[in-house]
Amino acid sequence: MDDSTVLRGTELRYALTMYLAQHGPCDIATLIAGLADQGFVVGGYPPKSVSDALRWERGHFRVMRRGRGTYDYWEMPRSTEYRIHKRVLALRAQADRIRSEAGRSNSTPGPA
Repeated sequence: MDDSTVLRGTELRYALTMYLAQHGPCDIATLIAGLADQGFVVGGYPPKSVSDALRWERGHFRVMRRGRGTYDYWEMPRSTEYRIHKRVLALRAQADRIRSEAGRSNSTPGPA
């Protein structure tokens, strides 16, 4: 796995917040699986990393906790939402590019 698809820090927080905004309330396992479907890997111990990232987002009132291990999108200013959305789209494009390049380099040429 290429290191450029590993999410940490701000990138992880933004990807999680955008996922919650698009999909509604989710538990931590669903969030990790959802990011994996998008081509991302959560750095460190994934449940702890996700929990820590969402705690930070809760402090800025972008995410709320619905119960033990379940989070939901709250609200944010449009300008912040635009910035986060733009950055997550760029991360997804980068992950797609890496996955497509990996698919080409692993394929063996057929008979000539």
